[in-house]
Amino acid sequence: MAVGAEKPRDLPVEGRDLEGVLFAMDFLTLQNKINSGKNVPEKEMISAKNKNVLVIGGGDTGSDCVGTSIRQQAKSVTQIEILPKPPEKRSEQDQWPYWPNILRTSSSHQEGCERRWSLSTKQFIGENGKLKQVEVVEVEWNKDENGRWGMTEIPGTAEKIDADLVLLSMGFTQPVHNGLLDALDLEYDQRGNVKVSSKKQTSVNKIFAAGDAEKGASLVVHAIEAGKVAAREIDAYLEEK
Repeated sequence: MAVGAEKPRDLPVEGRDLEGVLFAMDFLTLQNKINSGKNVPEKEMISAKNKNVLVIGGGDTGSDCVGTSIRQQAKSVTQIEILPKPPEKRSEQDQWPYWPNILRTSSSHQEGCERRWSLSTKQFIGENGKLKQVEVVEVEWNKDENGRWGMTEIPGTAEKIDADLVLLSMGFTQPVHNGLLDALDLEYDQRGNVKVSSKKQTSVNKIFAAGDAEKGASLVVHAIEAGKVAAREIDAYLEEK
């Protein structure tokens, strides 16, 4: 089982059920269908045209949302992140082999959007069931006595951003349980990933799992290594039989 971690991270704040608050992949998947020449029913269409678009979250998926919204002729596109703005250059404390924490600007960003950092989403505000605004507040990040990072809201910094379409692009948490995994009756760990032994064996005999499905969303190098381990263990299992 190498199905990946496809369950998107949600944002369960007031107004989440308003029309216009969507997961990024719902938006991007439809555009990919259109690009490939497939017919999408009008009632299923999600378009950013003439809308104020707010992308919550960074990364490649968030960048794709920015670029796609611009090409669909959005009225405005704003991207916010809860983390602080990264530095332009790699710091002395952030060296190889760790993934560099630096500001990344994609070709989508260069097409034109407003980018903001250190903003936490408080609520979605609507009218007649449709999204109209998003309330955010500035936050600051500090380390506690144990060296762990934590955020606190800055009093008096709450504001409302006009938005007709919000695209949630905050990563993925775990594999999707509904469907194949539940049908196989696999056991999950505390984080909702497929539970495996050190040999990548699941709770069901003859079924192994590797990568994000058993680790959660992580780096591709970890998935590759997990696949190699699983292949060796499957080979050893079959040899014993």
